[in-house]
Amino acid sequence: MISDRFKKAVLKELKLANFDFTDELLANQVPGWDSLTHAKVVAALEREYKVRLKNLEILNCYNIGDLQKLIESKINPAK
Repeated sequence: MISDRFKKAVLKELKLANFDFTDELLANQVPGWDSLTHAKVVAALEREYKVRLKNLEILNCYNIGDLQKLIESKINPAK
């Protein structure tokens, strides 16, 4: 499930009032999220969660749910 915090950060960066996010949603299905804004969205998420995402990690994210899980793994690493 996509968290409100994640959703809020993406919506703010894309200057959208509202959009329904699902785990299976692809970035190119979100209005305004294209190859040019992709880096800005990732940077906004890194700032919001105070994490660093590696390019390879991002490339392994196939949908929005995968990106959410990646961020969660960074803020709650397995012990």
